[in-house]
Amino acid sequence: MLRTALAALFFTATPALAQDWTVDTDASRVGFETSAFGSTVTGEFADWSAAITLDPSDLANARIDATVSVATGSTGNGQLDQSMLSAEGLAPETHAQARFTSEDIRASANGYEAHGTLNIRGADHAVILPFSLEITDGRAVADAALEIARIDYGVGDANWGETAASVTIVLHIEADAAQ
Repeated sequence: MLRTALAALFFTATPALAQDWTVDTDASRVGFETSAFGSTVTGEFADWSAAITLDPSDLANARIDATVSVATGSTGNGQLDQSMLSAEGLAPETHAQARFTSEDIRASANGYEAHGTLNIRGADHAVILPFSLEITDGRAVADAALEIARIDYGVGDANWGETAASVTIVLHIEADAAQ
């Protein structure tokens, strides 16, 4: 009986182990939406990576570290891409990556929130990234959208005016539980 009680105490006192995820980049997307010249513009980044540790029962040990190679941004419109990737835009020659990091992930009424730092063009800003998460049979699917003001990150010059004043980062991430 003592042995059973000690075993039960050991297993209930053991902290939950954080779950690492291997992102399926072929099934995932890092994109954006904005408005330019009266039209909706969508695009995506082809080169990005994310290290994700997340177990809904162990949020205290959750973390996200994602980087995007900004030079791989594309809207499919050469003129818009040229402006986006210029020295006044995302400036990939001097700021090759954008980065999001979070070590504070919380459950919310609508899913989860990653409280972290978004760095674009060397400018760090605290952001809250709301996301949905479904985990089934070792496969996680998360969707998120975060609206930012491009001027907060020094993107664009005076000639841009209201063009792309706000940009919504749109994420669809699929990942498999790492063994």
